[in-house]
Amino acid sequence: MFRTAELGRTISKEDYKAIAPALRNELIGLQADLRTAGFPVILVFAGVDGAGKNQTVNLINDWLDPRGIVTRAYSTPSDEERERPEFWRFWRDLPPRGSIGLFLRSWYSRPVLESAYGQIDVAGLNAQLDRIVAFESELAKDGALVLKVWLHLSQDAQKKRLKKLQDDPHESWRVTETDWKHYKMYDRFIRAGESTILRTSTGDARWSIVEGQHRRYREITVLTLLRDALVRHMGQQARRRQMRLADREAAAADTGPDTGGDTPARVTVPAHASVLHGLDMGLTLDQDSYDAALAKATARLSHLHRKAKAKGITTILVFEGWDAAGKGGAIRRLIAPLDARDYQVISIAAPTDEERNQHYLWRFWRHLPRAGRVAIFDRSWYGRVLVERVEEFADDEEWRRAYGEINDFESQLIDFGMVLLKFWLHITPEEQLARFEQRRALPYKQWKLTDEDWRNREKWPLYEAAVNDMVQQTSTHISPWVLIEGNCKRHARVKAIQAFTAALGAALDRKRGKR
Repeated sequence: MFRTAELGRTISKEDYKAIAPALRNELIGLQADLRTAGFPVILVFAGVDGAGKNQTVNLINDWLDPRGIVTRAYSTPSDEERERPEFWRFWRDLPPRGSIGLFLRSWYSRPVLESAYGQIDVAGLNAQLDRIVAFESELAKDGALVLKVWLHLSQDAQKKRLKKLQDDPHESWRVTETDWKHYKMYDRFIRAGESTILRTSTGDARWSIVEGQHRRYREITVLTLLRDALVRHMGQQARRRQMRLADREAAAADTGPDTGGDTPARVTVPAHASVLHGLDMGLTLDQDSYDAALAKATARLSHLHRKAKAKGITTILVFEGWDAAGKGGAIRRLIAPLDARDYQVISIAAPTDEERNQHYLWRFWRHLPRAGRVAIFDRSWYGRVLVERVEEFADDEEWRRAYGEINDFESQLIDFGMVLLKFWLHITPEEQLARFEQRRALPYKQWKLTDEDWRNREKWPLYEAAVNDMVQQTSTHISPWVLIEGNCKRHARVKAIQAFTAALGAALDRKRGKR
């Protein structure tokens, strides 16, 4: 695989001086166009130690406007990073749309190192690489340009490069004992690199292998790859936008004028088939039973949470449901027995400008708490397949692929050892109307009732179909939905807290079982 990158190719000084200025001007123009193109660029560098990765990144920052570039190089995870899933730090550092992200020692470092050192077998390597493929695919399908460059040196060339750097008083700091150790393990790293490239070079994110022996050849080749990829991707994105616009115009023409009562074809499941219709909405608790059950449940929650905190068990709670279903009331009862320093309630509204410039999951990744804490999402990433689907803020392709993206996201949380609970608070249309009327009548509750609540109510069948699909597609064995009958607020609150305590108890049991 790497033989074509060991040919000793170079570019003369004269040719470099002839090519470089025009190439730089092209890239500066493309960077300006990128600001309004609506997608980010993710440029990953990997390869042989000493092949010029750092120098190439420095050149890109020198040639282009650094204000539109995010440069990240990773080392041993910090305590803060170790307390979250591995990809948290990569999601956190993703460049916004219109910018370029340069990544060194990225998500490829761990699998290559562990494979070269024999710490994982082929199956372990493939599992890590498959996670990377899924990550890059999510970014690419959201529009990102993912470009990956493997800079290569033969073993002889690597030895010469390391020796040259070591002998230079200004560059000797770059060469460490680890570099020489890895030089002796050259064949192991090459095998690991070849396996990595073969498994992760996809249509969404291809690898380019570049010979790194001669600086001028390396620089012109990498910058030409970046230029060509930008030109190609800008054209592809422009065509996709035109196609989506044409599809929307065709759909609008087929639908015709709004009749006020017709249900559009976006409903995929008849109302009578909804999973919500299987709930017993007559369940209730009288006040005395509620007081006793709530006191018992909150006392147990307080006890279990303190134990979970001591064990470093993190909890993510997701609350979704109809407007006026009682999410806020349930959350307030749930946090009452907890120390305010140990939890955060994250209320999700329409994305900010900063959030709209990122993949929709980005804002949820960055809210993941540290070990032993509780994050409570009042509405969540499920907005992609609920409100964004029904209100057509996301097109069909975007919300349909979101089911798989969400399942992958949640599996990473659970695989890391986090407790994840997802609640859907259900009420009937009649109960919702009664609560709306109550809010309108009480001055201190009027702020809760908005015109949007009434508009959403008119789309009840559309939302019910979306909820049915959501539960069907994302209620997995490791992360099932907890459907809560919410016509009786007392019943709903107790059921939510009891589910939380059961999940914490199970997590503590698993922790003890691993000893």
